[in-house]
Amino acid sequence: MDDSVSVREARAHLARLLDQERGEPTVITRGGAPVAAIVPIEEYEALEEAADELLVRKALRTLQEEDDAQRASLADVLADIFGPPSSSTGAA
Repeated sequence: MDDSVSVREARAHLARLLDQERGEPTVITRGGAPVAAIVPIEEYEALEEAADELLVRKALRTLQEEDDAQRASLADVLADIFGPPSSSTGAA
């Protein structure tokens, strides 16, 4: 983790960090612990695509496992992947 900066340094030098064309992530630390990273947009998009692909594969596996059983609704599959919906309404 050679390419790391503190939150304070990141704030002070954000434009410089974004302009650097190293292609390597820059880890941002708080109190010495990594809390975030600046990555090239191409890497971020690839991570998003990979995460989406994993979700699709898991959903398909769930459907295949339940092929002989009662069919699951989309809501059931999403609840299986992400957990049940929150019961809070957001009102304070």
